[in-house]
Amino acid sequence: MQKLLKYLKGDPVIWVITLLFFAISLVSVYSFVPILVKTEGGTPFKYLFKHFIYISIGFVAMYWLHKKDPKYIAKLSKFIFYVAVLLLIFTFFFGVRVNDASRWVRVPIIGLTFQSSDFAKLALVIFISKRLVSCEPFFDSWKKGFWPIVLPIILICGLIAKDNFSTAAIIFMVSLLLLFIGRVPLGKLFTFIGSGIAALGLFVLIHLALPALNLLPRFDTWVSRFFKAYGDNVASVENMQAINAQLAIHNGGYTGVGVGDGDLKHYTPEAYADFFYSSFVEEFGLISAFLLIFLYLILFYRILRIGLNADKLFETYLAIGIGLMLLSQAIINMLVCTGLMPVTGQNMPFLAMGGSAMIMSCISLGIVLSIAHKNNPNNSIDAKPENEVKE
Repeated sequence: MQKLLKYLKGDPVIWVITLLFFAISLVSVYSFVPILVKTEGGTPFKYLFKHFIYISIGFVAMYWLHKKDPKYIAKLSKFIFYVAVLLLIFTFFFGVRVNDASRWVRVPIIGLTFQSSDFAKLALVIFISKRLVSCEPFFDSWKKGFWPIVLPIILICGLIAKDNFSTAAIIFMVSLLLLFIGRVPLGKLFTFIGSGIAALGLFVLIHLALPALNLLPRFDTWVSRFFKAYGDNVASVENMQAINAQLAIHNGGYTGVGVGDGDLKHYTPEAYADFFYSSFVEEFGLISAFLLIFLYLILFYRILRIGLNADKLFETYLAIGIGLMLLSQAIINMLVCTGLMPVTGQNMPFLAMGGSAMIMSCISLGIVLSIAHKNNPNNSIDAKPENEVKE
């Protein structure tokens, strides 16, 4: 491991955790795909090999990025944001539809699909981080300091919300936290939050009053999932996937039933993705599940340390934003699997099977490692002198 870490710069703890996640992911995905084999055919090895390819692409991207200076990310922030907007617009009109949602873009020739929102949420974090630095002297001005930051958030969240409300909500929440960390005046923040809630309510009222417009095509799905989670029909057949997820956690006990021996993964849709945590608990047990949570917390802590000790404010905001995005996805997957939140489409970063999600998570972490490598070439995260001022 020491020989390997000589070539992996930035933060050795993050590298070790990531490689451990990859190993867990390969074992667990191979075990959790029986439902996919049953519905789509093929063999578990076919999906394992496909997942291995995505992990390999993600690792290569992560390794390549972690040796680059983050200043290039800052310079390309506007271009990355525009690409994300164009990609979301293309997906909006021409995306591959699955379960009445147009979230995927099919790559020509190779036929693989990816979610444009996975790219867009990283692009927005990069863009906001850059704008927070450039607009800081004008925070008291709505025109020069507030709207240039907020309008991109509205645009990205608006394009995503129609078909993927949970992802749009996460992006909105992380963006607000970044604005708060960036010391945007609280009065403006509360005004923005209130306006956002009012706008959402207005869209809902228009959708209910004029259903022919189909303004919110997945509104009934959102309502159904909410009442399945918190209503009187929690134990109904219609809520079987969530029930199976909770039964899987119950079956796992403290030590789990053993890798490959889980029963509920045969009946739980997306056991390898949206319900990864419940499948993991069933086979690996609660003790391993708590260790998994601990690994995510360590990862988040290291990302925060890297961000807070960075030389540039842009790097600080970017690292913290990426950390918040990754941790929030993991937390939501756990809350869904334990029945504390309605079913969403959020999977476990670095663990669940998925192409674009895995690759973009690796790219995000590669950017964080590039910040760590630039500020600490010797792989240490020693605190900067207190009198050092960030720019």
